Amino acid sequence: MDGTMEYLGHKLRHEIKYYINDSVYHTLRGRLCQAVEADSHRKSEEGYLVSSLYLDDIYHSAWEEKTAGIRFRKKYRLRCYERKDDRISLECKRKYGEYIAKDSMLIDREQYDTMLAGDYDFFLSCQNPLGRELYALHHTRLLKPVVAVEYLREAYVMKQGNVRITFDKDISVSVGDPDIFSDQYEVRRVLDPGIMVLEVKFDEYLPDLIFQILKTAMTDRCAVSKYVLCREEKRRILFR
Repeated sequence: MDGTMEYLGHKLRHEIKYYINDSVYHTLRGRLCQAVEADSHRKSEEGYLVSSLYLDDIYHSAWEEKTAGIRFRKKYRLRCYERKDDRISLECKRKYGEYIAKDSMLIDREQYDTMLAGDYDFFLSCQNPLGRELYALHHTRLLKPVVAVEYLREAYVMKQGNVRITFDKDISVSVGDPDIFSDQYEVRRVLDPGIMVLEVKFDEYLPDLIFQILKTAMTDRCAVSKYVLCREEKRRILFR
């Protein structure tokens, strides 16, 4: 046994988040660079671009459940990197109280375009339970893409505790067309300059070395949701 926690077949991890400013970022970054490895997907010193197209149903369940603080909830999204369509993943992020879990499956560009056109029938022949789950939600609750969230992610990893630390910078929301690959796709920043989100994910425990490095930010832990942040900003844009 490796001590990994599971619930209903899902591997559970801890996730804590903080808003931090540039000053805290540079302090933490300098310490992390000396103690842990940079993520292998890193494209530059600044990180790599993450684009996530979130789905919600006719009742806005993902938005409402998060803002209401429902402890057991889930969000669905389509994710790609560097705005390239060579690797598109369909993901479901599940929240179980203090823990998170994630299911994912790869789809191709044709399937992505088919989903955005409102056709989910190709999931009927899907062997992955996530695909069948999405098909059912689309047909019973009209689940569909609603907003794209984009940011520059700088990530660090540590094998001990399976720790992953990310700085999500320049968090932006889609304005108008949420299709990441559309010629009409446009984004706008949602946070003040110099403000970003620090996320820390780990399995059973957070190694003391990482705790000591991060404790300068520990006082500002908050229930950050980039999805809710961007949906609220898009709502302000639309009704301005």
